[in-house]
Amino acid sequence: MVNLPRSELILAIAAFVAVAFGTIALFLSWEGILDWQRRRGRRARIEAGERRLGDLTTLQGQSILKPRGDEGASRLDQLLVRLPRGKDLKLTLEGARIGWTPGMFVLLTLGMGVAASVLSWVLGGWPFGVLGFFVGAGLPRLWVGRRKSRRLRQFEEQFPEAVDLLARATRAGHPFSSGIAMVGKEGPKIVAEEFHQVAEENRFGMPLEDSLWGLVDRVELMDVRIFTTAVLIQREVGGNLAEILDNLGETIRARFAVKRQLRVHTAQGRMSGYVLAALPIFMAGALYFLDREYISILWEHWLGKILIAVAIVMQILGYLWIRHIVDIEI
Repeated sequence: MVNLPRSELILAIAAFVAVAFGTIALFLSWEGILDWQRRRGRRARIEAGERRLGDLTTLQGQSILKPRGDEGASRLDQLLVRLPRGKDLKLTLEGARIGWTPGMFVLLTLGMGVAASVLSWVLGGWPFGVLGFFVGAGLPRLWVGRRKSRRLRQFEEQFPEAVDLLARATRAGHPFSSGIAMVGKEGPKIVAEEFHQVAEENRFGMPLEDSLWGLVDRVELMDVRIFTTAVLIQREVGGNLAEILDNLGETIRARFAVKRQLRVHTAQGRMSGYVLAALPIFMAGALYFLDREYISILWEHWLGKILIAVAIVMQILGYLWIRHIVDIEI
């Protein structure tokens, strides 16, 4: 731990808390503004629809509904979606099901980066301040990514059951759209949320093909892409949909079993990554308690501070590289 005067340590903690709470306040204010815009837009569209009901001919070829994805979108959100990776960010937030807009995510990212940078700068100097900004800014992305990954794993486990339910509904004579709605009501929780959105989009007039491809964009799994492709091909060329879904369910279960087996075989590699990432931290802590004077030169000398910052970056890159090696796609 860096030996700082008590006043400087209190100042650093106060600066971090002030920036963090300021970020949360801006985040909540932004969300409140967007909610107000959404309510005002809905009210305006309802009033416009009521005025047009007096002359039904004016409704021909028109819609009082706003295009999908534009409701409540601020100028910042519209600008971010137009950027090269803005659409991917929007799909990632939708897949994580946290209700954030791209603008809210960017605001929180910058706020967390500034808060971590201020704290790191006061405690360790400018090298740690620069590194702290990137670490703090990466925390929201890391949290969203972990939440989406957890949802994808749960969806992957529950998806074969949903396909079987859809096959039984089709075999019983229900239309495919009714089967989608049935899965949205009676299916497993994570899968039901996604299929419910598909059913609602289809019910409000969106073509089924667009709704299914929207599901593919939100749920980035090969099984979902195969399911969508098989269903759309069947709708074009015909065939026994129930039999196709039965075969698809068996294929998905087989792929899931293979992926589970791969996780068993790559467990040693993942454990090696965890150990290599934790070993320098453990050794630094042990040396600090055994011989504080010997290791204190790392944060007392300017070159030592730079070496610590470089070591942290290299540790993160090494851990991510090991994760990439053991993450085998099938």
